[in-house]
Amino acid sequence: MRKRTEPVALEHERLVALGSPSSGVTAPVLDADCRLKRNLRLAGKAPAEPRCAADAGMKRALGRRKGMWLQLRKILLCILGLYIAIPFLIRLCPGIQAKLIFLNFVRVPYFIDLKKPQDQGLNHTCNYYLQPEEDVTIGVWHTVPTVWWKTAQGKDQMWYEDALASSHPVILYLHGNAGTRGGDHRVELYKVLSSLGYHVVTFDYRGWGDSIGTPSESGMTYDALHVFDWIKARSGDNPVYIWGHSLGTGVATNLVRRLCERETPPDALILESPFTNIREEAKSHPFSVVYRFFPGFDWFFLDPITNSGIKFANDENVKHISCSLLILHAEDDPVVPFHLGRKLYNIAALSRSFRDFKVQFMPFHSDLGYRHKYIYKSPELPRILREFLGKSEPELQH
Repeated sequence: MRKRTEPVALEHERLVALGSPSSGVTAPVLDADCRLKRNLRLAGKAPAEPRCAADAGMKRALGRRKGMWLQLRKILLCILGLYIAIPFLIRLCPGIQAKLIFLNFVRVPYFIDLKKPQDQGLNHTCNYYLQPEEDVTIGVWHTVPTVWWKTAQGKDQMWYEDALASSHPVILYLHGNAGTRGGDHRVELYKVLSSLGYHVVTFDYRGWGDSIGTPSESGMTYDALHVFDWIKARSGDNPVYIWGHSLGTGVATNLVRRLCERETPPDALILESPFTNIREEAKSHPFSVVYRFFPGFDWFFLDPITNSGIKFANDENVKHISCSLLILHAEDDPVVPFHLGRKLYNIAALSRSFRDFKVQFMPFHSDLGYRHKYIYKSPELPRILREFLGKSEPELQH
């Protein structure tokens, strides 16, 4: 080893002498120094350097991948834990399920003043408040037929109430969950019905919009009953129809069943996008897809609904209803599946309570794109309503 390193040392001294300023030769120094380092590595006297920059880059990339995998694993474990925890949370706190059904805390569109329906393009609409019970106040909109648009300008609540006694029929509209009476698709329907010559009276259930109270199925039904009686006290002999949409169909059948039991039925019932009962609807709702095959689905998710007193049993109610029934449903409805509306129609069509009244099911093809809340766009809707509500003779239409 000494013999091998001695020439290296001598070469180093020679190169230093060559590279000294006094010699005037500096150009070869760098290359010579590189050769010296190579010789030192061969002699084992210098530390080993990385073979190439690619090795260090590969190590850094592997380190980053490992860190990303650890982060992803943490996220997946959190999602899995949440997925398993939610059913137990709902089972232990049934009120959560009730909130998810009513969605009354979702106010869409935001930042609208419900006291000013004219801001939504309803210049022939009056806003007022009724009190069904102590500590309960509900906000109401009354839209008069479009033909009275000019006459209605600047009129007060008393004028609107007196207008109900005119020769125009009245539709009491019961909206679905979420949002308020000022929802965009709801406002568009009011405009369509108003243009067809109907008074439209709608309201927010207790706990919705600017209405005061705590939501419940019985409370919502009582609110609807109070508004119906309020209309009948002012409308004289004018026809009064009840129109329910989505969750509002559950309120509508609850209401009409009570009216029929006390022998004061409405002139007709219209159900838009109805379901059979809330258990079947909850099981078919798109939000339940991720849990549909979860062990104990009914016990975790459906039983808490029933335990909260929420049933909205349209399939049972129609067996006790004695007035004309029209069901409207879009085939591409993603919220309330079309087959539930068809199933409800089949139950009603076979019910003895409808033997002296019309029962009609009107489907809308999926190509039309009306989905859950855009049936008001159908150019056929005026004709459908005119033919259904304009006939008094009983018949069963398919």
